[in-house]
Amino acid sequence: MTQTDNDADEGRDWQGRELSCETCRYKELQAQGKCEFKRACVYDRYVRRIMRFFERNPQLANEHLRDDYFETRAIASKHADVFRLPPMLDDPDETVRWVAASRLPHSYLLKLRNDPHREVRIRIVSRFSDSELVGMISDPDYYVRTMIARRLSPAVLPMMIHDKEVQVRRTVAARIDPAWLMRMAHDPDADVRLAVSERLPPEQLEAMIGDQDWRVRYEVAGRIARERLSALIDDPDPMVRERVVQRLSGPAFEGPAASETHLR
Repeated sequence: MTQTDNDADEGRDWQGRELSCETCRYKELQAQGKCEFKRACVYDRYVRRIMRFFERNPQLANEHLRDDYFETRAIASKHADVFRLPPMLDDPDETVRWVAASRLPHSYLLKLRNDPHREVRIRIVSRFSDSELVGMISDPDYYVRTMIARRLSPAVLPMMIHDKEVQVRRTVAARIDPAWLMRMAHDPDADVRLAVSERLPPEQLEAMIGDQDWRVRYEVAGRIARERLSALIDDPDPMVRERVVQRLSGPAFEGPAASETHLR
Protein backbone atom coordinates (compact mmCIF):
# COMPACT_ATOMS: atom_id res chain seq x y z
CA MET A 1 0.00 0.00 0.00
CA THR A 2 1.29 3.45 -0.92
CA GLN A 3 2.25 5.48 2.09
CA THR A 4 0.48 8.78 2.67
CA ASP A 5 0.78 11.46 5.32
CA ASN A 6 -2.84 12.44 5.80
CA ASP A 7 -3.72 13.77 9.25
CA ALA A 8 -6.93 11.74 9.06
CA ASP A 9 -4.91 8.49 9.14
CA GLU A 10 -4.65 6.68 12.41
CA GLY A 11 -1.32 6.72 14.15
CA ARG A 12 0.06 3.19 13.84
CA ASP A 13 3.50 1.61 13.97
CA TRP A 14 5.13 -0.45 11.21
CA GLN A 15 3.32 -3.58 12.42
CA GLY A 16 -0.07 -1.89 12.36
CA ARG A 17 -0.42 -1.41 16.10
CA GLU A 18 -2.07 1.78 17.38
CA LEU A 19 0.27 4.34 18.87
CA SER A 20 -0.31 6.09 22.18
CA CYS A 21 1.49 9.22 23.28
CA GLU A 22 0.59 8.47 26.89
CA THR A 23 2.94 5.49 27.05
CA CYS A 24 5.64 6.90 24.73
CA ARG A 25 9.15 7.46 26.06
CA TYR A 26 9.22 10.79 24.24
CA LYS A 27 5.99 12.12 25.70
CA GLU A 28 7.74 15.13 27.19
CA LEU A 29 8.90 16.26 23.72
CA GLN A 30 5.34 17.11 22.70
CA ALA A 31 5.23 20.22 24.86
CA GLN A 32 8.43 21.40 23.16
CA GLY A 33 7.02 20.87 19.68
CA LYS A 34 9.64 18.23 18.94
CA CYS A 35 7.20 15.34 18.75
CA GLU A 36 3.68 15.40 17.30
CA PHE A 37 1.09 12.64 17.00
CA LYS A 38 0.46 11.67 13.35
CA ARG A 39 2.90 14.37 12.27
CA ALA A 40 6.38 13.85 13.69
CA CYS A 41 6.77 10.48 15.38
CA VAL A 42 9.70 8.07 15.41
CA TYR A 43 7.42 5.08 16.01
CA ASP A 44 4.97 5.83 13.19
CA ARG A 45 4.91 3.62 10.11
CA TYR A 46 4.95 6.58 7.70
CA VAL A 47 8.35 7.67 6.47
CA ARG A 48 7.57 11.39 6.41
CA ARG A 49 6.56 11.36 10.05
CA ILE A 50 9.76 9.57 11.03
CA MET A 51 11.78 12.06 8.97
CA ARG A 52 10.14 15.01 10.72
CA PHE A 53 10.94 13.50 14.09
CA PHE A 54 14.65 13.23 13.34
CA GLU A 55 14.73 16.66 11.71
CA ARG A 56 13.50 18.04 15.02
CA ASN A 57 15.58 15.67 17.16
CA PRO A 58 18.76 14.71 15.27
CA GLN A 59 20.55 14.08 18.57
CA LEU A 60 18.31 11.04 19.15
CA ALA A 61 19.30 9.27 15.92
CA ASN A 62 22.05 7.19 17.56
CA GLU A 63 19.43 5.58 19.78
CA HIS A 64 17.43 4.22 16.86
CA LEU A 65 20.08 2.58 14.71
CA ARG A 66 18.95 -0.84 15.92
CA ASP A 67 15.19 -0.35 15.66
CA ASP A 68 13.22 -3.21 14.11
CA TYR A 69 11.74 -1.06 11.33
CA PHE A 70 14.23 -0.67 8.50
CA GLU A 71 12.87 2.76 7.51
CA THR A 72 13.61 4.04 11.00
CA ARG A 73 17.16 2.67 10.84
CA ALA A 74 17.70 4.18 7.39
CA ILE A 75 16.50 7.65 8.39
CA ALA A 76 18.35 7.51 11.69
CA SER A 77 21.52 6.69 9.73
CA LYS A 78 21.20 10.04 7.94
CA HIS A 79 21.43 11.90 11.24
CA ALA A 80 23.52 9.64 13.48
CA ASP A 81 27.14 10.32 14.39
CA VAL A 82 29.40 9.09 11.60
CA PHE A 83 31.54 6.98 13.94
CA ARG A 84 28.40 4.95 14.72
CA LEU A 85 27.80 4.04 11.08
CA PRO A 86 30.42 1.36 10.18
CA PRO A 87 28.35 -1.46 11.78
CA MET A 88 25.39 -0.36 9.63
CA LEU A 89 27.21 -1.65 6.55
CA ASP A 90 26.17 -5.11 7.76
CA ASP A 91 22.53 -4.16 8.22
CA PRO A 92 20.09 -6.73 6.73
CA ASP A 93 18.40 -4.01 4.64
CA GLU A 94 20.09 -2.64 1.53
CA THR A 95 18.66 0.87 1.99
CA VAL A 96 20.26 1.16 5.41
CA ARG A 97 23.59 -0.13 4.11
CA TRP A 98 23.64 2.42 1.31
CA VAL A 99 22.67 5.36 3.51
CA ALA A 100 25.46 4.49 5.91
CA ALA A 101 28.01 4.04 3.11
CA SER A 102 27.06 7.36 1.49
CA ARG A 103 28.08 9.19 4.67
CA LEU A 104 31.22 7.24 5.50
CA PRO A 105 34.69 7.89 4.05
CA HIS A 106 35.18 6.56 0.53
CA SER A 107 37.26 3.59 1.69
CA TYR A 108 34.19 2.06 3.34
CA LEU A 109 32.46 1.79 -0.04
CA LEU A 110 34.86 -0.94 -1.08
CA LYS A 111 33.12 -3.29 1.32
CA LEU A 112 29.95 -2.97 -0.75
CA ARG A 113 31.47 -4.16 -4.02
CA ASN A 114 30.13 -7.62 -3.21
CA ASP A 115 26.91 -6.48 -1.58
CA PRO A 116 24.15 -9.07 -2.09
CA HIS A 117 21.73 -6.46 -3.45
CA ARG A 118 22.24 -5.24 -7.03
CA GLU A 119 20.87 -1.76 -6.30
CA VAL A 120 23.63 -1.15 -3.77
CA ARG A 121 26.30 -2.27 -6.24
CA ILE A 122 24.76 -0.11 -8.98
CA ARG A 123 24.91 2.94 -6.73
CA ILE A 124 28.52 2.54 -5.72
CA VAL A 125 29.67 2.31 -9.34
CA SER A 126 29.16 6.06 -9.71
CA ARG A 127 31.53 6.66 -6.79
CA PHE A 128 34.43 4.45 -7.95
CA SER A 129 37.55 5.16 -9.95
CA ASP A 130 38.85 2.97 -12.78
CA SER A 131 41.13 0.98 -10.49
CA GLU A 132 38.23 0.26 -8.13
CA LEU A 133 35.80 -0.59 -10.94
CA VAL A 134 38.15 -3.14 -12.50
CA GLY A 135 37.50 -5.37 -9.51
CA MET A 136 33.80 -5.38 -10.40
CA ILE A 137 33.84 -6.18 -14.13
CA SER A 138 32.88 -9.79 -13.39
CA ASP A 139 29.84 -8.79 -11.34
CA PRO A 140 27.10 -11.44 -11.73
CA ASP A 141 24.46 -8.84 -12.63
CA TYR A 142 24.49 -7.63 -16.24
CA TYR A 143 23.12 -4.20 -15.39
CA VAL A 144 25.85 -3.58 -12.84
CA ARG A 145 28.38 -4.44 -15.55
CA THR A 146 26.56 -2.14 -17.98
CA MET A 147 26.90 0.73 -15.53
CA ILE A 148 30.58 -0.11 -15.11
CA ALA A 149 31.01 -0.01 -18.90
CA ARG A 150 29.46 3.48 -18.87
CA ARG A 151 31.86 4.66 -16.19
CA LEU A 152 35.20 3.11 -17.10
CA SER A 153 37.66 5.19 -19.09
CA PRO A 154 37.63 4.20 -22.80
CA ALA A 155 41.23 3.01 -22.53
CA VAL A 156 40.24 0.44 -19.87
CA LEU A 157 37.15 -0.88 -21.66
CA PRO A 158 39.02 -3.53 -23.71
CA MET A 159 38.77 -5.69 -20.58
CA MET A 160 35.02 -5.93 -21.24
CA ILE A 161 35.04 -6.63 -24.99
CA HIS A 162 34.02 -10.26 -24.51
CA ASP A 163 31.35 -9.76 -21.85
CA LYS A 164 28.64 -12.43 -22.19
CA GLU A 165 25.81 -9.87 -22.13
CA VAL A 166 24.92 -8.07 -25.37
CA GLN A 167 23.89 -4.83 -23.66
CA VAL A 168 27.26 -4.59 -21.96
CA ARG A 169 29.13 -5.09 -25.24
CA ARG A 170 26.94 -2.48 -26.96
CA THR A 171 27.92 0.01 -24.29
CA VAL A 172 31.58 -0.93 -24.71
CA ALA A 173 31.38 -0.53 -28.50
CA ALA A 174 29.90 2.94 -28.11
CA ARG A 175 32.68 4.16 -25.80
CA ILE A 176 35.84 2.12 -26.31
CA ASP A 177 38.99 3.71 -27.65
CA PRO A 178 38.70 3.62 -31.50
CA ALA A 179 41.97 1.72 -31.69
CA TRP A 180 40.12 -1.33 -30.31
CA LEU A 181 36.99 -1.18 -32.44
CA MET A 182 38.16 -3.71 -35.01
CA ARG A 183 38.32 -6.29 -32.22
CA MET A 184 34.54 -6.01 -32.06
CA ALA A 185 33.78 -5.84 -35.78
CA HIS A 186 32.76 -9.51 -35.86
CA ASP A 187 30.77 -9.58 -32.65
CA PRO A 188 27.92 -12.15 -32.80
CA ASP A 189 25.33 -9.43 -32.06
CA ALA A 190 24.28 -7.17 -34.95
CA ASP A 191 23.61 -4.15 -32.73
CA VAL A 192 27.15 -4.33 -31.39
CA ARG A 193 28.55 -4.48 -34.91
CA LEU A 194 26.34 -1.54 -35.92
CA ALA A 195 27.77 0.52 -33.07
CA VAL A 196 31.24 -0.43 -34.28
CA SER A 197 30.48 0.51 -37.90
CA GLU A 198 29.20 3.92 -36.82
CA ARG A 199 32.52 4.72 -35.16
CA LEU A 200 35.08 3.11 -37.44
CA PRO A 201 36.99 5.47 -39.76
CA PRO A 202 36.09 5.01 -43.48
CA GLU A 203 39.37 3.29 -44.29
CA GLN A 204 38.56 0.43 -41.90
CA LEU A 205 34.94 -0.11 -42.97
CA GLU A 206 35.94 -2.44 -45.81
CA ALA A 207 36.20 -5.25 -43.26
CA MET A 208 32.43 -4.97 -42.71
CA ILE A 209 31.26 -4.90 -46.34
CA GLY A 210 29.95 -8.46 -46.11
CA ASP A 211 28.23 -8.11 -42.74
CA GLN A 212 25.03 -10.16 -42.42
CA ASP A 213 22.98 -7.23 -41.07
CA TRP A 214 21.69 -4.75 -43.66
CA ARG A 215 21.96 -1.85 -41.19
CA VAL A 216 25.70 -2.39 -40.88
CA ARG A 217 26.11 -2.55 -44.66
CA TYR A 218 23.97 0.58 -44.99
CA GLU A 219 26.34 2.41 -42.64
CA VAL A 220 29.31 1.06 -44.60
CA ALA A 221 27.75 2.19 -47.90
CA GLY A 222 27.37 5.70 -46.53
CA ARG A 223 30.97 6.22 -45.44
CA ILE A 224 33.29 3.77 -47.19
CA ALA A 225 35.71 5.12 -49.80
CA ARG A 226 33.85 5.86 -53.06
CA GLU A 227 36.09 3.54 -55.06
CA ARG A 228 35.05 0.59 -52.89
CA LEU A 229 31.29 1.08 -53.39
CA SER A 230 31.21 -1.39 -56.29
CA ALA A 231 31.36 -4.21 -53.74
CA LEU A 232 27.91 -3.18 -52.52
CA ILE A 233 26.20 -2.25 -55.78
CA ASP A 234 24.41 -5.62 -55.96
CA ASP A 235 23.64 -5.80 -52.24
CA PRO A 236 20.52 -7.91 -51.48
CA ASP A 237 18.94 -5.05 -49.53
CA PRO A 238 17.28 -2.29 -51.62
CA MET A 239 18.08 0.45 -49.12
CA VAL A 240 21.77 -0.39 -49.25
CA ARG A 241 21.71 -0.41 -53.06
CA GLU A 242 19.88 2.91 -53.12
CA ARG A 243 22.49 4.51 -50.90
CA VAL A 244 25.27 3.19 -53.14
CA VAL A 245 23.56 4.66 -56.23
CA GLN A 246 23.04 8.00 -54.49
CA ARG A 247 26.71 8.27 -53.66
CA LEU A 248 27.91 7.14 -57.07
CA SER A 249 25.65 9.65 -58.80
CA GLY A 250 26.64 12.46 -56.47
CA PRO A 251 29.69 14.77 -56.65
CA ALA A 252 33.05 13.07 -56.83
CA PHE A 253 34.30 15.06 -53.84
CA GLU A 254 32.19 14.34 -50.79
CA GLY A 255 33.74 16.69 -48.26
CA PRO A 256 31.82 19.36 -46.35
CA ALA A 257 32.09 21.94 -49.14
CA ALA A 258 30.56 19.56 -51.69
CA SER A 259 27.75 18.66 -49.32
CA GLU A 260 26.90 22.33 -48.76
CA THR A 261 26.87 22.96 -52.54
CA HIS A 262 24.62 19.97 -53.05
CA LEU A 263 22.18 21.24 -50.41
CA ARG A 264 22.01 24.65 -52.07
